[in-house]
Amino acid sequence: MDSPSPSLAGPAPALVRALRRVLRPLVRVMLAQGITYPYLAELLKNLFVDVAATEFRLDNKPPTDSRISLMTGVHRKDVSRLRGELAQASEAVPDVVSLGAQLVAVWLGTARYLHEDGSPLPLARFASEGGELSFESLVAGVNSDIRSRVVLDEWLRLGVARLDDEGRVCLNAEAFVPSEGFDEKAYYFGHNLHDHAAAAAHNLLGGQAPLLERSVQYDALSQASVAQLAKQSRDAGMKALLAINKSALALEQADATTTTTGRHRMTFGIYFYTEPVTDAPTSAPPQDGGAA
Repeated sequence: MDSPSPSLAGPAPALVRALRRVLRPLVRVMLAQGITYPYLAELLKNLFVDVAATEFRLDNKPPTDSRISLMTGVHRKDVSRLRGELAQASEAVPDVVSLGAQLVAVWLGTARYLHEDGSPLPLARFASEGGELSFESLVAGVNSDIRSRVVLDEWLRLGVARLDDEGRVCLNAEAFVPSEGFDEKAYYFGHNLHDHAAAAAHNLLGGQAPLLERSVQYDALSQASVAQLAKQSRDAGMKALLAINKSALALEQADATTTTTGRHRMTFGIYFYTEPVTDAPTSAPPQDGGAA
């Protein structure tokens, strides 16, 4: 179903309620990190101009400052200033994230680096000890310009990997999710929430074809039951992530040999959340969380 058209009476109350719920945990993060409302207001002003300029074009032509001002409510002088700033802006991906994501994808998607059950093998640190089954060879196969020792030191700092009693490199079974390093965690915070929200927005606005965005929700469970479901969710989720990663790695390698010019990116994610219920519990069947 198509989304309702904007009206002079203002946005739909259901959408306003949904936005308040979506923004609440983000406001909690901002307050915890000392981000004030005036700072957020300037950030939102920048984003409104950016989205209007890039995603609301007519006949594929950039909108004028006046049209962006009319759409967003941002003063035309601010629109001109912000568009100039946006032209010079760039989104930096932490180096350890860019290389690390590639390394983890290869480690978790290549048969020689895996146990029979699909879990990652521990790797010898150096090629002189393990040959192809070494962390040094893994890094060299992805990027020969960087020393494996540099990568390993950073992974140990971030908690992505550890050394076992035999000095072998063991990958965090939860894949590339740094347990330390604020910049690295902030990158994934933005990446994952953006893609989840973008899928939900696509479905809410009637995008074709609808994207996968579903959940199961219950609100009358004991703490022990939630713990059991959390473990089941982790196990099932990691199994699905590893299977998709293995297929995506093989497909990407095959696509690299074709002459197709267009490139696309994808994200497949898993999440689990729980909190105490403060009002009277209600019995509920499995619920679809998406707008499809």
